Amino acid sequence: MASSLRSAYPGADVEVRQVDLLNLRSIRRAAVEIGEEEAVDVLINNAGISMVEHSVTEQGAERHLAANHLGHFALTALLEPALRRSPAPRVVTVTSYMHEKGELDLEDVAWRRRYTPMAAYSASKLANAVFGAELARREQSSSAPITSVLAHPGYSNTPMQKKGSGVIGIAMRVSGKLFAQSPEMGALPQLFAATEPDLAGGSYVGPDGRGGRSGHPTLVQLSAAARDPELGRRLWERSQQLTGIRWHTATV
Repeated sequence: MASSLRSAYPGADVEVRQVDLLNLRSIRRAAVEIGEEEAVDVLINNAGISMVEHSVTEQGAERHLAANHLGHFALTALLEPALRRSPAPRVVTVTSYMHEKGELDLEDVAWRRRYTPMAAYSASKLANAVFGAELARREQSSSAPITSVLAHPGYSNTPMQKKGSGVIGIAMRVSGKLFAQSPEMGALPQLFAATEPDLAGGSYVGPDGRGGRSGHPTLVQLSAAARDPELGRRLWERSQQLTGIRWHTATV
């Protein structure tokens, strides 16, 4: 990745930092390395997993939730000081239109109930959306706010569409080839969210095509659950409890 960027943009200063979002020690190490920089202007929380079998992390959380939400929550919190050193810091949380189908049970983060990979993935994407909205809400009272915006890529033919086994896995791979847009098009909403100067905190960017599955970036609407302040407060507190990481600055 770094070499291809340098080839495409001669003179670009590119560094690669490895971080395992399922490992809090790795997240802390990466945050220290990145935080040594003068400031972090934009953080895009984009990494994710999907369609994995049920397993539980050391923190007691199901793996989709741990990687897709808790890892990003921890990294963002640890990078808060570096973000606040920027004159206009921004955090982009990448969710999915599947967040609209997700349900968060904060009393059963290990998914001891009946487990399906798609339901767990959708719940983790709802957690992404709730977190991005809650961060925006909390930053409203800050004298030097971090702008929290959200984005989703629509239905994009990325390696995630090649996950899964059996009939579901085959269906995902075929559907991805036939109906999904290119990864390049899927990247546009989060690039827009990261660079459009006039976006307000809490904005949500997705494709403008039918059903939000494909197209060019436009402002779209989060689900009612994602905008719920009480769910946002509870998820924030539960995330701090599970990761053992709190924000440096009180924002409420």
